[in-house]
Amino acid sequence: MIKRLALGRVPAMVFLLAVSGLAAPAAAQVGTIAATPVAATTATVSTPVAATALPTATPGTIAAAPVLQTAPAPGRAAILSATPRPVTGTTPPTGTTDVRPAVTHAGLWPMVWAKTQAAAPALTEQEECIAIAVYHEARGEPLDGQLAVAEVIMNRAASGRYPAGWCDVVKQPWQFSFVNPRTGHMPGVNRASASWAYAEAITRIAVGNFADALPGDVLWYHADYVAPSWGRRLAKVEKIGAHIFYRAS
Repeated sequence: MIKRLALGRVPAMVFLLAVSGLAAPAAAQVGTIAATPVAATTATVSTPVAATALPTATPGTIAAAPVLQTAPAPGRAAILSATPRPVTGTTPPTGTTDVRPAVTHAGLWPMVWAKTQAAAPALTEQEECIAIAVYHEARGEPLDGQLAVAEVIMNRAASGRYPAGWCDVVKQPWQFSFVNPRTGHMPGVNRASASWAYAEAITRIAVGNFADALPGDVLWYHADYVAPSWGRRLAKVEKIGAHIFYRAS
């Protein structure tokens, strides 16, 4: 804070000159400046100027700062996109490509879009069972969560502890809540919806091993708003969206 000084009757100009030291005669001022040789200031620099690799400035000018050259950032293995998944399924993401992505919602989205646009054969019966499970179990989940559900089905079929067929895994009684445990009936899907297109794309990614969301020994999951007793006997691996995934302890 700058305080106002009570000058009284002292003329303002005289006061300013006294404070700043300019009230001394001009000759005294010159003598004071000359008392500090320029050479004394330069002699304090111990490192030669040439060693600093700085541009040489001409007298009376300021040398420009050197431009530092930085190495380019390493390339990424996947083209990521921060574009959110559209509700309508009609807006392509930035960087749409069919490369192996980082397993996040944003990382998977370009590949999912590519899989929905590319001409591809219809899913087989076994693949469609996975897609139907993804649609009913995880269509409100992020894309990496949908992929994780598909991989649990495939992991179970390969484990030797569950039926060997993907449809048999999905229809096994009391395993997936959307399946009628007595008849194995699975409810229908809206095949014109974006959610079904995503479920098909996720299934193609999982079956083709184009991305991995979970290790191969993860065989169980449940929603985070329930706490089944069997979860206490297993080892938690990951939580993706609203689902918690487990392997055997």
